[in-house]
Order: sequence, then structure tokens, then C-alpha cells
Amino acid sequence: MKIIVLMKQVANKDAVLRIGSDEKWINEADIAQQTNESDGYALEEALRLKEAKGDGEVIVCSLGPQSAKTVIKDALARGADRAIHVVADNANKLSPYQIAKAIADAVREENADLVFTGLQSDDASYGQTGVILAELLGIPHGTIVIEVDRESLGESLRIKRELESGWYQWFTYKLPALFSIQSGISQIRYASLKGIMAAKKKEIREVTTATEAFAGAQAIEKVYMPLKTKQTEMLGNGDAKAAAAELVEKLRSEVRVI
Repeated sequence: MKIIVLMKQVANKDAVLRIGSDEKWINEADIAQQTNESDGYALEEALRLKEAKGDGEVIVCSLGPQSAKTVIKDALARGADRAIHVVADNANKLSPYQIAKAIADAVREENADLVFTGLQSDDASYGQTGVILAELLGIPHGTIVIEVDRESLGESLRIKRELESGWYQWFTYKLPALFSIQSGISQIRYASLKGIMAAKKKEIREVTTATEAFAGAQAIEKVYMPLKTKQTEMLGNGDAKAAAAELVEKLRSEVRVI
């Protein structure tokens, strides 16, 4: 059993974000980085599947600059067996398709039984990379996975997906398959001292993708902070009946919800 887990480096949630001078992305010079939240849960599910089966291999794959090795080493310390680092200094400028294409080229020869991704990244939040990767690898995929039936693991795997309006779906997928994991479905383990020491000896294979592969597709025009506006209007001049009548008229003529 071979499981590939995609993991991304993102800005710390508590960091104070400032827009870069070119207004194309945030200024990352003094920003602490961390593992994307849902990717951490994806790794945890992969490790638990490996433990349930009693053997297998968990391979972490991350696309990003050299600083992304911090995320990779943390994953190795938690229990992943080896890693693939797709080096890309301009990762924040890439479209989901470009990212998925670079990762697909890097992992295709692994012939993994399962690929786990986080549901979406904490920065761009496209939620598309995993789905596109499944298409490029020619395997089925399941999204918003909130439970994995580890007892069902064999030539197939049964998972529980979250749907709209409080509905859920149990579905069995033949392997190989790709699943995007929702945050909060399990308790993430910490890296032990033994794991941290062992991680130093584990393989990290670097993959360099040609610059031409990252050309075109999409471009970020501008990144900006949400504008905060507040406008208060008093209705009825103290008369509740008149205020109600004015409110109804505004909902009808201005907001147009009635």
C-alpha cells in the first residue's frame, strides 16, 4: 500500500498580513509559515491507514520554494516515510492546473494506491488542485471526506463525504483513488523526539520543473484587503409603525428581496 499526501506551506493564521509592493501577493519576508490545516488531517488519515494495514509507505509531496522543506520535515517527523519536493519559487502565482500538472509529472511513476490532499488551502482556497490532479492521473476522486472506513481497506476503500444541507454519503471507491480531506475529522499527532531524529535520515527527492511549464494559464491582477464600510440609517423617527413601513419599502425598492 502506497499513499501520497499533498502538503502545502502557508502563512501562519495569526500572522499580520501586509500586501506586497507590487500588489500581487502578501509580503512574506517576515511571515511565519506553517502546514496548511486540512493537509495535516490528510497526513494523519494516511498514517492511520498505514497503521491499520500493518505495512505500506506514506510519501509526502509539496510544491513550493526551498522554505517548504520545513513542512516536509515536519511531516517526516510525524511518520511519513519519504518526500518529494517539487521546487517552484513562484508557487503563489500558479493556477490550480499548473500546480496539479507539476505534481502529476512528479508522482505519476510512483503508481500510488491512494492520494490524499487537504480540502483546500488556507491562502488561495481554490479547492481545485486535488480534483484536477485526479483527472491528470486518470483516477476517481472523492471530495469533502469526513470519515475513512479503515476496516474496508483492500482493493477498494469506503469513505464518508459531506454533501449540502446536512446530507452525507457513504461511497466505496476502487483503488487507486484520490480523496480531499476535510479539517477536523481526527486528532492530529505531534512529532515525537524520536520522529524528529528519524526524519533527518529520510529521503527528500527534489524535482525541478521547467519554467516554461508555469507559463500562461492565469495571472493575479491585484491583491487587496477587504474594505470595511459601515452605514447606519435611522427609520421612523421613533415611530415603530412608520419605521416598519419604511423598512418594507427599502427591502422592496432598494434591496429587492420582496
